[in-house]
Amino acid sequence: MANEECVKQGNKPGDIPTLRNRNTSPTYQNQRTTLSKDTISHTAGLMSEDDTNSSNGTSSKFKARGQLSDEPSSRVFLMLVVGLSFSTRLYKITEPPHVCWDETHFGKMGSFYINRTFFFDVHPPLGKMLIGLAGYMTGYDGTFPFIKPGDKYEHHNYWGMRGFCAVLGSFLPIFAYLIVLDLSRSRSAAFITAILLIFDTGCITISQYILLDPILMFFIMAAVLSMVKFNLQRYRPFTASWWLWLTLTGFSLAGALGVKFVGLFVILLVGLNTAGDLWRLFGDLSLSLVEIAKHFFARVVGLILLPLLCYVTIFAVHFVVLNKSGPGDGFFSSAFQSRLIGNNLHNASMPEYLAYGSTITIKNLRIAGGYLHSHWHLYPEGVGARQQQVTAYLHKDYNNLWLVHRADHNQTHSGVPDLVRHGDIIRLEHKETTRNLHAHLHEAPLTKKHFQVTGYGINGTGDLNDLWQVEVCGGRKGDLVKVLRSKVRFLHRATGCVLYSSGKTLPKWGWEQVEVTCSPYLKETPSSRWNIEDHINPKLPNISLSVLKPHFFEILLESHIVMIRGNSGLKPKDNEMNSKPWHWPVDYQGLRFSGVNDTEFRVYLLGNPVVWWMNLVSLGLYLIMVTVALIALQRGFSLSQKRKEHALVLKREGGFLLLGWFLHYAPFYMMGRVLYYHHYFPAMLFSCMLTGITLDILLKSTDLLLRPRFAVCLQRVGQFGLLFGVLYSFHLFHPLSYGMTGPLAHEPGSIMAGLKWLDTWEF
Repeated sequence: MANEECVKQGNKPGDIPTLRNRNTSPTYQNQRTTLSKDTISHTAGLMSEDDTNSSNGTSSKFKARGQLSDEPSSRVFLMLVVGLSFSTRLYKITEPPHVCWDETHFGKMGSFYINRTFFFDVHPPLGKMLIGLAGYMTGYDGTFPFIKPGDKYEHHNYWGMRGFCAVLGSFLPIFAYLIVLDLSRSRSAAFITAILLIFDTGCITISQYILLDPILMFFIMAAVLSMVKFNLQRYRPFTASWWLWLTLTGFSLAGALGVKFVGLFVILLVGLNTAGDLWRLFGDLSLSLVEIAKHFFARVVGLILLPLLCYVTIFAVHFVVLNKSGPGDGFFSSAFQSRLIGNNLHNASMPEYLAYGSTITIKNLRIAGGYLHSHWHLYPEGVGARQQQVTAYLHKDYNNLWLVHRADHNQTHSGVPDLVRHGDIIRLEHKETTRNLHAHLHEAPLTKKHFQVTGYGINGTGDLNDLWQVEVCGGRKGDLVKVLRSKVRFLHRATGCVLYSSGKTLPKWGWEQVEVTCSPYLKETPSSRWNIEDHINPKLPNISLSVLKPHFFEILLESHIVMIRGNSGLKPKDNEMNSKPWHWPVDYQGLRFSGVNDTEFRVYLLGNPVVWWMNLVSLGLYLIMVTVALIALQRGFSLSQKRKEHALVLKREGGFLLLGWFLHYAPFYMMGRVLYYHHYFPAMLFSCMLTGITLDILLKSTDLLLRPRFAVCLQRVGQFGLLFGVLYSFHLFHPLSYGMTGPLAHEPGSIMAGLKWLDTWEF
C-alpha cells in the first residue's frame, strides 16, 4: 500500500509541475524577443548566461514561480509558518518577571530615551530608540532602574518592550521561508528552513527579551528578502515594484547598521550582489550606455544615498531626543557637552583665560580619555611607589577639581590674578586631598615603559617632582591658555616626560578607572593633549560658552569615534562567559540569561543541538554536493532538466547563502574585542537557509540510486524523519527557553536529566 501510494503522488514534493512539458505561448515568445538575457535572469544576482539557454526559457520559470506562490497550498504553508513562529516567540513572554542578562543595559537605555537623558553606548542608537518607543507606546513610564539581573519588575510595565522584540524575532522564520522559496523555487526547502528556525531554542530565547539582537536580525533578513525580491523584478526594470524592493532594501540596510555595526556585513553582501548585477548589465550588448547608467544611478540612490540619509536621520533624532545631561557626558568632548541641558557647560559662562589661583577640571582629548582625577586611595604594594593614586575618570566628580599654583608658591592675593601662559611652570594641587600632581621614575602600573603619576605632599608642600611646564599645542612663548579651546600638554620638569592618559582600565584596586602615566615619548597625540573644561575664578570676568556648541556633523563624527573605540575596548563582566568563534557552530557553550542555582528560575541561551549540528553537517554536505555539481556543469555532462536546475541552485543560490554565512561569521576571528555566543546568530540564519536547500536537493536526488516510486517514499520518510527529529529535540530542550526550576541537569530529578550532552553546557 505504501508503494502504491507513492506511485500515485506524481510530482515530488516541492517540484514545480509547470517546469516540464510546458507549451510556449505566443505572448511569451513576443516577450522573449524584447528582453535581454541578463534582464530576465533569475534570483540572487549570482547568475550566469546558462539560465537563458535552457529549453524552456527563464521567463517561464518566473511564471512557474508565480503559480507556485499563488497556489492555496503555498498560502497554507505560509500561514502555518506564521502561526508557529509567533506562538513560539510570544509564549510566556512575561516570564521571568525580573531583569535577565543584557536587559540591564538595553532596558535602561530605553528608559533614558523616554526620559530624554543622554547616555553612551558602543552601538548605534536605532535599536534602543525602538525599544524606548515600544515601552512608551505600551505604558512604560521609564522609571524602572534596571540596576542588575534578577531585579523584580513588580508593577512596572515591561511586557511591551519584550513583546516588541519577540514580534520582530517572529518574522525571522517567515522571512527565511520566503527567501528560500524565491531562491530555490521549492516549497519543501523553504518549509525545512522555517522549521529549523521556528523550533530552535536559541532563536526563541534571544527573541524573547529586551535585546538588540532580534531587531538587528529583523533588518538583516528584511534586507536579504528585499534584495531577492528586487532581483526577481529585474526583467521589468524601473517599474513600481522594482523601485519598491530597491528602496526597501536600502531602508533595511540602514536599519541593520543603525542597530549594530555588524550590519556592515549585510551591506557588504548586498554590495557584492549589486556589483555582480551591474557587471552583467554592462556586458549585455542589447543595452545602451544610457540604460546602463540609469541602472547604475538608480542603485546608487537606492542602496547608497537613501541608506546614508536614513542612517544620518537616525542620529539626528537621537541627538534631538537625548538633550538632557546624563551618565554619558564624560565620554564626549567639552564642546559636545555644552549642548546638553543640565550639564555645567550648557549656556554657561566662565573666565576665558586660565589664571593662577583658579579651580579647574582637566579633560584628556583622547576619546573617552577621562578627567584628571585623584582620591585618597594609595597604589598597592608592588605597584610603583605607595603614594596616592592619580587616574582619569569618565564621569563628573568633585575629585576632578585641581588648583593652579605658581612653581614658587607665590600667589597674587589681590587684584586681577596673573594669567597662565605657554611655557609657564606650575603646580597642580588636588583640591580634595591637597596633594600635588607628581611624577617620578617608577614604572607606571600598566604601561611599563611609562612613568608613574601620583599625588604627593600635603597642603601644597612637595618637591621638585611636582613641577609641570604648560605647553599650548601650536603655541608660542607667552600665548595665553584659552579655556575649552586650547589644547595643552603638561611636561614634567624633572624627567622630561609628558602627562598621558593611556586608555587602559586599572584593576579593582584602581576602581577600574583609566590609567594616567607620564610618557617619555614626546610626540603629540590625543592621549597627551588636554583641555581646561571647568574654570572657576571669581576675580576674572566670565564669557558665554554658547559659541562653543558644535555643528551636527561634528557631533556625528565624534559619536562614531567614541562608539568604535568603546566597542574595541569591551571586556567581559565578572563571572560572565565569553567564547571563541570556533565554539559557535558546534554549540559548544551557551550563555546564562537568568538564574544559577536550583532555587532560581533559570533560562539558558543554547541553540537546539539537533538543529545546530544538522547545520554543521549540511555545510559539509553542501561543499561536497556543489563540488560535484560544478564538475558536472563544467565538463558538460548530460543532465536532465531537473538535475541541471538542482546543480544551478546549489551553485548560485547556495553559493549566495554560503557567502552570507561567511561574511557574518569569519570577521569575528579578526576582532580583538570580547566575543559572546550570541554574536553567531545572524550567521546561523544563513546556515539554516543553506541547510534547507541542501537537504531538500539531497532528498530529491534519491532517484539517482532508487526507482522513482521507492525514491518518492524515501523522500517522504526523510522529510518526516527530519521534522520528527527537530520537533522531538525541541520537546526535550524547550525548558532552556521557557524557563526551568528545581534540580540542575546533573542532579537527580531534573527535567533536563541526561540532556547535558557536552560538559561545557551549564544548565
